[in-house]
Amino acid sequence: MTASKPAEIYQQLRHRALTLTTEQLELAKPPPVLAAIMEMAYPQAVATLAAVVDGTASLYFSNGGGIIGSGQHESPRREALKLVELAFPFLISLPSTRTFPLPQVGQVRFYIVTDAGVHGGDATEKELATQKHPLSPLFFQGHKLITQIRLADEQSRNVSP
Repeated sequence: MTASKPAEIYQQLRHRALTLTTEQLELAKPPPVLAAIMEMAYPQAVATLAAVVDGTASLYFSNGGGIIGSGQHESPRREALKLVELAFPFLISLPSTRTFPLPQVGQVRFYIVTDAGVHGGDATEKELATQKHPLSPLFFQGHKLITQIRLADEQSRNVSP
């Protein structure tokens, strides 16, 4: 069971991340991975983490909230680039997909976006937490990125104008 119907802005941001192209990023040549996306479902909402090859890092929620543009801060940018780099070897083991369903509560879904298409896979959060599941490295790097996004957001909110 997933949370209620996702907000329109969430659907737009998610679609943009899942359909990213080299041209949109204005890159001279296609990199192996354009973006790594991790989605986690909770009773209240689905959280989507997007890390892009240009260092962009965003965390948005199906209820319409989120933090976008965190890649302008060094720590989230660094962790986003690590997640994208870490995703590359998984292209071999994750099947290509043209459908992008939201995960169910307790499930984590990964998407790796390339110019040739999207690869995806999923597991339960419990399986990933054991560090024995093949996708566990992506899960833990995703959580490092989430931590850095939240810290950067908190810091920017505490800065006086």
